[in-house]
Amino acid sequence: MTPDPRQSEQDLAQQGGGSEPDSLTADTHIDLRRELAESGIEELLGELDAEMIGLAPVKRRIRETAALLLVDRVRSRLDLATEPPTLHMSFTGNPGTGKTTVALRMAAILHRLGFLPTSNVISVTRDDLVGEYIGHTAPKTKEVLKRAMGGVLFIDEAYYLHRAENERDYGQESIEILLQVMEDKRTELVVILAGYQAEMDRFFHSNPGFRSRVAHHIDFPDYSDEELLLIAELMLRERGYELSSKGRDALAAYVERRRTQPHFANARSMRNALDRAILRHANRQVMRDELIPVADLSTIEEVDILASRVFDELEGGAESPPSGRPGS
Repeated sequence: MTPDPRQSEQDLAQQGGGSEPDSLTADTHIDLRRELAESGIEELLGELDAEMIGLAPVKRRIRETAALLLVDRVRSRLDLATEPPTLHMSFTGNPGTGKTTVALRMAAILHRLGFLPTSNVISVTRDDLVGEYIGHTAPKTKEVLKRAMGGVLFIDEAYYLHRAENERDYGQESIEILLQVMEDKRTELVVILAGYQAEMDRFFHSNPGFRSRVAHHIDFPDYSDEELLLIAELMLRERGYELSSKGRDALAAYVERRRTQPHFANARSMRNALDRAILRHANRQVMRDELIPVADLSTIEEVDILASRVFDELEGGAESPPSGRPGS
C-alpha cells in the first residue's frame, strides 16, 4: 500500500514500519506542517508579527532560521546525517530597531525546538565582561558565561570589547574566553552580538575568530515614518491612551523632524516622545478650571506634541536624549 504523504514517521512506526534508519525508504513521508504546529514555533512567530511592526526582512530571516532548525531536528530524530548547527548570531542596526526583542523571541524558538535547555536571555555590555585591572577580566567574563549557560548571551555594542587603540586593553582577554566557550559549548549557549553595522564590520574584521563562529548575520532596518506612527499608536494603546486626529498629524510632523536630529533611536525615541507628551497632557488637564470629560483623560492632543523642543525653530535642538550613546 502506498503510504499517505501526510503521515509522519510516528504513524509509520505504529504500523510496524518503525523509525529506525533501516526502515526509512524513499516512500517514507514526513508531515513538516504538523511538526511545525506541534513545536509551537508558529505561535511564537505569530506573536513576533503581532507585537513588532515592520522589520519584514528580519522576520523573514527568523522564519527561515526556524525552518532550518525544525528540519534539522527532524533529521536528527530520523538518524539522518546531521551535526550540531552553529547558532551564534550577529544583529546589526541602529538603536530602537527591536534587536533585543527579537533576541528574546529567538531564545524561545531555540528552547522550544530543543536546541537550548532554557529560553533565558542575559543581556550585557563591555562593562559586565571586562575588568579595570589585571586579573579582573577573566572572573567577570566567566561569571557572566556561567549565568548565561543554557540560554542566550546578548552582548550589546559588542565592538567595544575590542579597542585597537589600546594595546593593553583587557577586552582581548574577554574575547579569547568568549571565543573558546562559543566553540566548546555551542550546544549549551548561543551568543548574539549586537551593534551598529559599520562598527560591527570593523569588529569582525579585527577579530576573524568571531566571524567564523557566527553563522547568522541579520541586519535590522530603520523604521519608516508611517511604521513609527503605528508603533507610537500601539504604545499608547498599551497604556490606555489614543491620539486625536490632529494629534496624529502633529506626531507625524514630529517624526519627520526628529529623525534628522542627533541621537534618534527609532522606536525608543518614540517611546521617549510619548512619555513627555503624556506628562504635558496630564499637566494640561490638571490646570483646566472646569469639569473634564472622561474621554479627555485618555486623548493626546496636538498641543501635547507641538510643545516639544523639536518644534522650537529658534533653539533648533532635539529633545534631550538619555545620557551616553544609545544602545540597541
